[in-house]
Amino acid sequence: MNQTPKKIAVLGAGLVGSLLSILLARRGHKVSLYEKRPDLRVSKWEDGRTINLAMSERGWRALRLVGLEKAAKEFAIPMRGRMMHDPAGNLTFQPYGTNGECIYSVSRSLLNRMLMNLAEEEGGVDLHFEHKCTGVDLPNATVQVTDLRTKATATVQSDFIFGSDGAFSAIRTAMMRHNRFNYEQHFVEHGYKELTIPARPDGTWALDKHALHIWPRGHFMLIALPNPDGTFTCTLFFPFEGKPSFQSIRTQEDLLRFFGQTFPDVLPLMPGLAEEYFSNPTASLVTVRCWPWVYQHRAVLIGDAAHAVVPFYGQGMNAGFEDCVVLDGLLAGHGDDWPALLDAYQRSRKPDADAIADLALQNFVEMRDKVADPGFLLRKKIEAHIHRQHPDLWTPLYTMIAFTNTPYAEAQAIGRKQDAIMDRVMAVPGIEHAWQTLDYEPFLTQHHMVH
Repeated sequence: MNQTPKKIAVLGAGLVGSLLSILLARRGHKVSLYEKRPDLRVSKWEDGRTINLAMSERGWRALRLVGLEKAAKEFAIPMRGRMMHDPAGNLTFQPYGTNGECIYSVSRSLLNRMLMNLAEEEGGVDLHFEHKCTGVDLPNATVQVTDLRTKATATVQSDFIFGSDGAFSAIRTAMMRHNRFNYEQHFVEHGYKELTIPARPDGTWALDKHALHIWPRGHFMLIALPNPDGTFTCTLFFPFEGKPSFQSIRTQEDLLRFFGQTFPDVLPLMPGLAEEYFSNPTASLVTVRCWPWVYQHRAVLIGDAAHAVVPFYGQGMNAGFEDCVVLDGLLAGHGDDWPALLDAYQRSRKPDADAIADLALQNFVEMRDKVADPGFLLRKKIEAHIHRQHPDLWTPLYTMIAFTNTPYAEAQAIGRKQDAIMDRVMAVPGIEHAWQTLDYEPFLTQHHMVH
């Protein structure tokens, strides 16, 4: 269905805002995109955010929609599983999928630049950098933007405002001042800091480049994702306070002693550790939930502005991109009935946003703690075995989230059923010896997994 062209202001030119602008412009709308940071294509954004991201099927689906999948695959590195590093330096590989599926390490800035270029060149989107939102009048769909270079302020009048301006969204802050808006934010007690494993002298990777590396240590962990230039971006997820924590590591000696005892295999690979550790920012991790996402059918929240999640399922960008895909499908089907399409958008996405927020928090415990536990590893092995035996009845939760477009809330509900079944399977006497010969059908029948 064709739509009457509308004037739309999008705040935030990150990944979601750039993708959203392309999709809106392709539907014939006049889109202006405002970003308070400088143009990423000419200067780097230094905001402490992760340098690379894990792209899975939901993200690829969005890039297919705008014709960028092939171009993005050129700089994406496939990661086929988790590579666990124990304190003694022993390695254990846990594949992600049962059929060789992989997630991809993708450069945030390269992807963002590609989306900005497409928005500008093909979509005709007006990009305004170093323009900060300094005022919002929701009922009239106007925003005040200040040019940070000239200090000049302009009032932008639109038919619709989309807030894709991240976890601390200005549009959401304006919504919070209105009646009956629910808002909740939760910070975990951990923060994160980015570190680097440089390439070897010959330019190759110092670790297996086709894995997401994890050093699980109970209450904290280090992870590493490969980059095309032979480096790895590492992230230390670590408590702010307590022992050990960001607070307890004060000096270079503290740091080197801690890494030497805790991550002995990685210390020799990080010659610049101390310099990076003390100069890179420590960022916090927040989950944001709010409702409604639409104000008077004029202002709309999307991506992190509506549902920021912690990064432990690698789904933040994927979920934001899925918002755009869902919205685009509704734009195609609703014509000019904007109130109906915006309401359908928020009602369709809210349960899935809540589900992935829960799953991401849950996965943090799994990654830093359980992945090193033999009982947990056996459980995962059995799940993969059941999936191979009964592929039509059993798909592991991780597979549903990363390699399918099953709605998050639906995957979460199936996952809970599967957990109950696995609790009973694991209680079978001698399961560690019997798991390959056990008949699983009675377990599946009892929980109505067999149709």
